[in-house]
Amino acid sequence: MGSAFEAALARRSRSKVTDDAPSHAELIDLIGAAGRVADHSSLRPWRLIALRGKARARLGRALARAAGRSAEDAGKYERKAERAPLIIAVVYSPKKSSKVPSWEQEAVASGVAHMLSLLLDEAGWGVFWRTDSNTRSKRVAAMHDLTKRERLLGWLYVGGVPENAKPGRRSPVPAEKLLTELD
Repeated sequence: MGSAFEAALARRSRSKVTDDAPSHAELIDLIGAAGRVADHSSLRPWRLIALRGKARARLGRALARAAGRSAEDAGKYERKAERAPLIIAVVYSPKKSSKVPSWEQEAVASGVAHMLSLLLDEAGWGVFWRTDSNTRSKRVAAMHDLTKRERLLGWLYVGGVPENAKPGRRSPVPAEKLLTELD
């Protein structure tokens, strides 16, 4: 493994992946590392749901219904959900706390998702974070068995990196324009 700096610079989203996917055991190791993000009071206000096999088609149907699409249109949504052999739903699962506001807890959940995507990429998996206009719809929440307090942040689509995958180009981050300093 390289440095975190090198991994961050090399990271890229891969919307086209193969049918290979990390095993449950591999995911457990990566999630254990991703969960080390800064987390005030160690509340762990997040959880992840792995969708494989038919669960991906159910996700597609839930998204189609949430969008008000007909049963005939659901196939398009199912195909989109089956673009990767593994989908990891990222769930913000807030905890009661007098010290840690909800916005901070949601930031922790987002941090876990980003860290996991970085770790998956570094481990050689293709990954991209997907959201949808209906990510937080009641139908999609019900499909994931979310509680009333939980919110879906999106999905990490994970699969193998195709042999002919191009390294990709990302424009440099204009760090000088994005950093200000106060005296």
